[in-house]
Amino acid sequence: MSPPLRTFLLFALVALLYVSTGFLQSWTLALTIFNMGILSAIMALGANMQWGYAGLFNIGIMGFTALGGLAAVLIAMPANPGAWAAGGWRLVAALLMGAATITLAVQLWRRMHSGAGRTLAMLCVLIVGFFAYRWLFDPAVTAIEAVNPASAGNLGGLGLPVLLAWPVGGALAGAAAWGIGKVALGLRSDYLAIATLGVAEIIVAVMKNEDWLARGVKNVVGIPRPVPYEINLQNDAGFVAQAASFGLDPVTASTLWVRICYAGLFLAVLIVLLVLLELALKSPWGRMMRAIRDNEIAAEAMGKDVRRRHLQIFVLGSAVIGLAGAMMTTLDGQLTPTTYNPLRYTFLVWVMVIVGGSGSNWGAVLGGFLIWFFWVQVEPLGILLMQGLTYFMADNSWLRGHLQDSAQHMRLMTMGIILLLVLRFSPRGLIPER
Repeated sequence: MSPPLRTFLLFALVALLYVSTGFLQSWTLALTIFNMGILSAIMALGANMQWGYAGLFNIGIMGFTALGGLAAVLIAMPANPGAWAAGGWRLVAALLMGAATITLAVQLWRRMHSGAGRTLAMLCVLIVGFFAYRWLFDPAVTAIEAVNPASAGNLGGLGLPVLLAWPVGGALAGAAAWGIGKVALGLRSDYLAIATLGVAEIIVAVMKNEDWLARGVKNVVGIPRPVPYEINLQNDAGFVAQAASFGLDPVTASTLWVRICYAGLFLAVLIVLLVLLELALKSPWGRMMRAIRDNEIAAEAMGKDVRRRHLQIFVLGSAVIGLAGAMMTTLDGQLTPTTYNPLRYTFLVWVMVIVGGSGSNWGAVLGGFLIWFFWVQVEPLGILLMQGLTYFMADNSWLRGHLQDSAQHMRLMTMGIILLLVLRFSPRGLIPER
């Protein structure tokens, strides 16, 4: 079978799964899964850039996704004037003080000769800067978090259109990746993986505990939408009449229309990214990245700056992941830091990349849609399966209770089975790199 035909048939099969969900369950559910499948495909594209193009083992995807979500709050939410008046500008001064301290310490390290003098100077700068930072920072945070803590307690955002948060989310994740990459990309691959995982946990921990930033575990709700609200559509006489012409009630029609609007926006982003990444992969830059991935020593011998290229692809891949994180928070309409966990936002994305095909953009997209579909649908199907298997058992049977309680674990078992089958029968993924 030719590769283009194989790709077409695989995507047709995945499309059939989504369409079947619409007919057998509901189109609302099918579109909900589809929208998250698009976002999962974008995240898989970002991870595939890092691993498939350059062989960088990043297991801190969760952190970059969370930074993208934070961007949606900082850009789209309205500012909290009371918090800014209470301690906002003092907090800004504290952050500038911290940045100046780190910058001065770095300059001392670079410009002074090694020895006790340089060490002593750096310690003095860091200690004095730390206490000055805390002197400004702590009272400002206390004042900000005391302003209407039940519904605010944070600085808020800039009140700009939420669509601007998407590229800003990518830029914020890319900036964080640049800082991490400057330090961690010199490490061996397994150390790089540990470092990125640790940084991701730090990012999420900061978001959970710094209420002044995005309300911490109290969450931010009501993030503005780029699409209409259902209640507004239901109150629109023209929309209600149009829905009635299709035999739909206003509630169902408004729900479907909102999800279709999101799907249109997300598909536009996915298509643009896919086209750009395909062009990049087939360009001299793409061939150079794969040459570095396959043999770093030979690439260095040919005059390529391997570490610089690794940093470049690490930043670009993280920016794509941050973009997906901002889009995901926009879809949810809220930022919930406690939902960011490595299983969902790191390891599941890796399964998408491996199953789809490492190094293949089309494979990453296919893996995103396929794995997300099974991730959502396997648990309810597992419950139905266990109910069928235990139908003839007594109600008080310990085995029946055990099997039905274990149905929720079908999701993890299914992911493992899919991964094992793909690695056994198609080690390079469903759509291998060409």
